[in-house]
Amino acid sequence: MNIRPMQAEDWEQVAKIYADGIANRNATFETIVPSWDYWDDKHLDIGRLVAEDNDSILGWIALSAVSHRDVYRGVVEDTIYIASDAQGKGVGSVLMQVMIAETEKAGIWSIMAVTFEENKASIALHSKFGFRMVGYRERIAKLEGIWRNTVIMERRSKVVGK
Repeated sequence: MNIRPMQAEDWEQVAKIYADGIANRNATFETIVPSWDYWDDKHLDIGRLVAEDNDSILGWIALSAVSHRDVYRGVVEDTIYIASDAQGKGVGSVLMQVMIAETEKAGIWSIMAVTFEENKASIALHSKFGFRMVGYRERIAKLEGIWRNTVIMERRSKVVGK
């Protein structure tokens, strides 16, 4: 497995993995995969990675700014998706390790994750890397007419922002 920066040329495979996550209704409030241009505009250049094996993308991770205010320049939110047939094989762990290393090199002191409370795999993965639950939002939004709750997790760097 190779971890490398995501490129625009990866979008077809990345979008398919994203679409599968949307379809399972346990990964995001989104209901359609956006265009590359829209997605690219909403995500930071750092921590934007794919895991691949034999030219096949197994999963991806990306970061978005929590705020555009300068005081929050060291706070980001992560998004991670693993292909259905690659889940449970350590892909998420490797992506998370590389992303965390990149954020610390870039001066990021806090990574947030927001996930549905039912998404036990995402909660377990984030917990494994030092994320802790810092909040719970009840009935924050509806997905297909059903109210959903989210868990907010945070990882504070032990290297940056001490």
